[in-house]
Amino acid sequence: MNGNQKHPAGGAAAQSFTGRVTAGPGGAMTDEVGVITGDLTLTTSAGEDDLARFAIQYTEADEWYTLTGSPRPLPPDGLEALHTRTLEAIRAGGAAEAPTT
Repeated sequence: MNGNQKHPAGGAAAQSFTGRVTAGPGGAMTDEVGVITGDLTLTTSAGEDDLARFAIQYTEADEWYTLTGSPRPLPPDGLEALHTRTLEAIRAGGAAEAPTT
């Protein structure tokens, strides 16, 4: 599954999207453990503060990590578009971080 799923994150203004992705060469950069590679799950969420937060894990693992660059201001095209761009960045690899736009 490499698509997006919309999940309510609690509260009227809160929302999140979760998707699975295989990281490209060089993986994705996390604040806690550095680069992670392989099959990953990304959750992109936003609350009432208009900031997007990115949590990433090895698919089906218990531990979640912060994708470097998180949080980011929500872009004009919204959370779902930002989540899609982040999945694409991770798929490309190169120690991918949260996109700036």
